Amino acid sequence: MVSKSPVPSKKETYPVKRKNYAKLPQVLDVPNLVEVQLDSFQWLQEEGIKQLLDEISPIQDFTGSRLELSFVGYEFREPRNSELECMQKDQTYSVPLYVKARLLTKGTGEIREPFDLFFGDIHLMTDKGTFITSGTERVVVSQLLRSPGIYFTVDEDSTTGRKLGKANLVPSRGAWLEFDTSSRDVISVKVDGKRK
Repeated sequence: MVSKSPVPSKKETYPVKRKNYAKLPQVLDVPNLVEVQLDSFQWLQEEGIKQLLDEISPIQDFTGSRLELSFVGYEFREPRNSELECMQKDQTYSVPLYVKARLLTKGTGEIREPFDLFFGDIHLMTDKGTFITSGTERVVVSQLLRSPGIYFTVDEDSTTGRKLGKANLVPSRGAWLEFDTSSRDVISVKVDGKRK
């Protein structure tokens, strides 16, 4: 059981109308770059949380023989404040997440009626694809990260035509190391891009 999300769906958002004053005709329409963020957040609310709860449900006591707690649904309640109120009062724009749970006592077979558990406040995405945290509007910026490991490349020296090896050591944390060979058979090492 999932209640309707307080975040407007794709159909409820209104695209910005653009005026073009260019002399040349517009070749491509400007894509809605926020749509990816909105779709992703909508998936999280409708499917993602359900999948996470299904992964951990049911939870058993440490002996595994007395109690079992299973999650049967979840719902988002209404936000406490509007977007504007959150920005004016330096608050976070969020909604409370409640999970319906059922408790089974294995010894007696007694099943307690489903009850609501408060799981916490979930940040809400605005229709512009931003979050309001402590009164400040913020946007999620995706970035590509290089996977940790060793990367080997071979380059050709333009003057001699000789093949030169290069190795980049990318740790999960800490300084990057770069090993280079030169045409004079010298190996140099760079730590975070600075030659040593």
